[in-house]
Amino acid sequence: MNLTAIAPRKKPMNRRKPASLPVATGVFRSLALSGLLALGACARKSALPPEPPAPRIDGEKIVFPAQAPQLASLTVEPATARKLAITHATGRLYWNDDTTVRIFTPVAGRVASVQADIGQVVTAGTPLAAISSPDFGQALADARTAAGNLASAEKAYRRARDLLANDAAAQKDVEAAEAADVAATAERDRAQARLALYGGSGSETDELYLLRSPLAGIVVEKNINPGQEVRADQMLANATNLFAPLFVVGDPRRLWLQLDIAESDLESLSQGQKLLVHAKAFPEKVFSGVVDRISPEMDPATRTVKVRGVVENPDQLLKAEMYVSVDVVRDETAVAGAGVEISSKAIFTVDSQDYVFVESAPGEFQRRKVTAGTEKDSKTPVVSGLATGEQVVTEGGLLLQAILDPAN
Repeated sequence: MNLTAIAPRKKPMNRRKPASLPVATGVFRSLALSGLLALGACARKSALPPEPPAPRIDGEKIVFPAQAPQLASLTVEPATARKLAITHATGRLYWNDDTTVRIFTPVAGRVASVQADIGQVVTAGTPLAAISSPDFGQALADARTAAGNLASAEKAYRRARDLLANDAAAQKDVEAAEAADVAATAERDRAQARLALYGGSGSETDELYLLRSPLAGIVVEKNINPGQEVRADQMLANATNLFAPLFVVGDPRRLWLQLDIAESDLESLSQGQKLLVHAKAFPEKVFSGVVDRISPEMDPATRTVKVRGVVENPDQLLKAEMYVSVDVVRDETAVAGAGVEISSKAIFTVDSQDYVFVESAPGEFQRRKVTAGTEKDSKTPVVSGLATGEQVVTEGGLLLQAILDPAN
């Protein structure tokens, strides 16, 4: 028997475990971390900048210290002289009828040649076109016939008087010769007047009629071609293509302007007021003009009053039938007592009273009562309380009001 197989096994010896070192190490680490966090917090507290000093309030005035961060939230603009302008009124440019003529033909015929073109400078009497016209030829013939008849009548009248003086003719023959002379004179005058109306004279020998310019200026429109048939009744036609004049001669250096002014703006409108004209084609230029005529009646359809202005166009940049925007400015003497104009954002109301803040010195803002008018185009007129050039707070006025009077 194997005694070794049944011998009891020896139990292993129990050994005491040493104390856990990592636990102690964790405690120390926690204490160290807490100390570091406390030191970091103290460092952050010491790194924060000091709060800026509060603004000083002196009655209606707020005084900020230099470099105060609130100053960055304020925008200041100067108060400008009030112009009392009717802004953004739309106008239409057209030819000045005092210096413009639309030329039609007084005779019927065929255009033989065109002697003027658009842009050409002409004087009074300059030929524009030659028209082969039977009407003009007939007028020439009538004038020459009338002149011949008058010469014959004058001779007959003189002969009758001589015969009467020698008792060789009766009184009735002299009177008949005198009547014939008067009739011939009248016919001669009528024929010459008709010829002169056409612009002709007795020196022409053919029916070639010269269409001339009655005024000095520039040819700004031409609706005629060689070989074209023309008639004197074109100006009476209803068709647009027939009604168009053969030539338009005018002076584009001074144009007329038509404005449709609303009834509410009539109070500030008078003859002779200055016009500031703006055209989309030339956004950087301002053209000057004046109010010339104000219509005595109102348009019942649009409820507006038509106003005519005269616009100076020395460089000939503006064109007839161009639409423009216009400011109608009151007379300079009236502007002086009209107050100032500021941005509508600068005005705030407290207890039905209008106020603004004015920068009296760098960092010093004074609240001031004002009398404001009606806002228009983001601008508000101020009749009293402000002077031209004073610096007004346009952004941040409510912030200043909250500092000065938190209750309101």
